[in-house]
Amino acid sequence: MVNKSAVTITNKSMSHDCPDERMKNSTQNNEKDGEFVWDETQQGLILGFFFFGYVITQLPGGRIAEKVGGKWLFGLGVLCTAILTLLTPLAARLSMISFIAVRVLEGLGEIFPGHPWPSCMHRMLQGVTFPAMHAMIARWSPKSERGMLTAFIYSGSQLGTVISMPISAFLCDSEFLGGWPSVFYVFGTIGCLWFVLWAVFVYDTPRDHPRISKDELIYILEDQGEEKTHKRPPIQWKVVLTSVPVWILVITHLGQNWGFYTLLIELPSYLNNILHIDIKDNGVLSALPYLLQCIFGLVGGFTADILRKKKLLNNTIIRKTSNSIAFAGTGICLLSVTWAGCNHVQSILSFSLGMAFNGLIASGFMVTHMDMAPDFAGTLMGMTNGVANLAGILAPYAVGIITEHKQTLHQWNIVFYISACVYFFTGALFMLFGTAELQPWGVAKVHDYCFVESQYKNIQEVDDDKTGS
Repeated sequence: MVNKSAVTITNKSMSHDCPDERMKNSTQNNEKDGEFVWDETQQGLILGFFFFGYVITQLPGGRIAEKVGGKWLFGLGVLCTAILTLLTPLAARLSMISFIAVRVLEGLGEIFPGHPWPSCMHRMLQGVTFPAMHAMIARWSPKSERGMLTAFIYSGSQLGTVISMPISAFLCDSEFLGGWPSVFYVFGTIGCLWFVLWAVFVYDTPRDHPRISKDELIYILEDQGEEKTHKRPPIQWKVVLTSVPVWILVITHLGQNWGFYTLLIELPSYLNNILHIDIKDNGVLSALPYLLQCIFGLVGGFTADILRKKKLLNNTIIRKTSNSIAFAGTGICLLSVTWAGCNHVQSILSFSLGMAFNGLIASGFMVTHMDMAPDFAGTLMGMTNGVANLAGILAPYAVGIITEHKQTLHQWNIVFYISACVYFFTGALFMLFGTAELQPWGVAKVHDYCFVESQYKNIQEVDDDKTGS
C-alpha cells in the first residue's frame, strides 16, 4: 500500500547495509509502488490502532461467552470483521484518518448483542474471538486431550498466516481488482462465506449438538470429572484479581504477544527493507515460520497429552516445560538473526526455527486458563489476552520509532534484542511462579442445578439405551 519511493525521498538517513540482489540481476526494478506516503511511524500507528478496541473488549467478551455461549459471539465477530475488511480500501483512499477510524471501530465493536451500531460491532466481536473459543474448548474438550485439541484448533491461526501471506503477495503484485485492494476483497468475501458454514455446523456444547454420538457425549462429560463446566457461573472477582498465578499468566501472555506481533507485523518489512527479498518471495518466506509453528504446536500438544495420560509428569511440569522451550527457543533464534547479518539463508532459518519453537506455547501457557479454571476459561483468556494485546499497539509503534529514518541492520538488531529479552524474562517468571493446577475458585461454587441435573440425566439416558435397561 505504501509508496516506497516517496517515503525513501524523505528518509535521507536510510542505509543499504545488505546488497540488493534484485538490482544486480536485472536492469530494471519492477517492484510495484503503492499509493500512500506513510513513513515508518505512521505505518506503526496504523498497524497498532487495530488493537485498541481489541484490548478493551476481551474481558467482557469472555464473560459473555461463559454466560450465553461462544458460537454466535465468535461467528458474528468474524462476519463483521469480514464486512469491514471489504470496506477497508475505500476508507484508506478517503484519508489516513478514516483508515485509522475504521481500524479503531474494528476494535471497539459492540459489548452486548443487538447493539444498533453495525459498523462498530465488527471488532469487539472480533476482540472476543479468543475468549469465546477458550470458553468453547473448555466445554468441549476432555481434560486428558486438552493439549492436543487446543493446539489443533489454534493451529488455524498459523495455517491462516501460511495461506494468506503468499496469496496476499501474489494479489498485491497482480492487476486483479487493482492490486492491493484485492487482498481485502478476497479475504473479506471468504470470511462471509465461512460464517454460513459456522452457523450451520457449530454448537456451544456437546449436549446441544444434535448429531453427536452417545459414546462421544459420555466420554467428554465423564472425562471432565470435577472440572466439568457449567453455564452462567458466578465468579469471585476479588479472589481472581488477587491471584498470583493469574497475574503471572497475564505477564507471560504479554511477553508472548510482544515477540509474536513484532514478527507477525514487522517480518515482511524486515525482509523487504533490509534483506531486499522480492515481494513474491516475501510472501512465501514470511509464511514458512508459521507453517513450522503449526507443526511443532501439534506435535507438542500430542506429546503433552501422552505424558499426562501416562502420568509420567504432572500437569504443571508439562506446561512449564513446553512453555520454557517455546520462549527460550524463540528468544535464542531472535538473537541468532542479529548474528546472521545479511545472510538470507541464516536469517530465514533463524526466523523459522524461532516460530517453530514458539508453537509449543499451545501446550504451555495457552492451555493453563482451562487447567486453572475451566468454568472461567473465557474470562481468564479475556484478561490475559486483553493486557497482552497492548503489545499489538506498543510493539509496532516501538519498531516504527527505532527504525524511522534508520532502516539499518543495527536498528533492527535493537528490535530483535528487545523481543528476545522479553521472551527470556517472561518465560522465566512462568517457570518459577506459574501453575496449571485447578484453582479453588476455578469451578463455580454455585452451580446451575438444572444444568447439572440435566447433564447427568443425559448420561443416564444414554447408559440406559446402551444396556437396554
